[in-house]
Amino acid sequence: MTINKETNGNEVKIIPEGRIDSKTAPEFEKEVKECYESSDKVVIDLTGVNYISSAGLRVFLTAHKHMSSKGGLRLTNVCKEVRAIFDVTGFSGVLNIE
Repeated sequence: MTINKETNGNEVKIIPEGRIDSKTAPEFEKEVKECYESSDKVVIDLTGVNYISSAGLRVFLTAHKHMSSKGGLRLTNVCKEVRAIFDVTGFSGVLNIE
């Protein structure tokens, strides 16, 4: 997995590529945590992600909880496979998915 970040004012965009699973979730969580602790708005662009496991879902839920008191967490460019995972788990009703 590779993770790129772009900063625009008080917004950080995280751009992971690859699978977010039990092997890669700790690295992803570290990067996301750094962003939500230092930024008011976090966008995660999932263009390059085609699979998210329960370990990855936990990272999104934790980030959502931390960002709900700030500018919020947004997920963009979610492919149909990942959207299906969010739908089946009920996360699509909790997370801000664009």
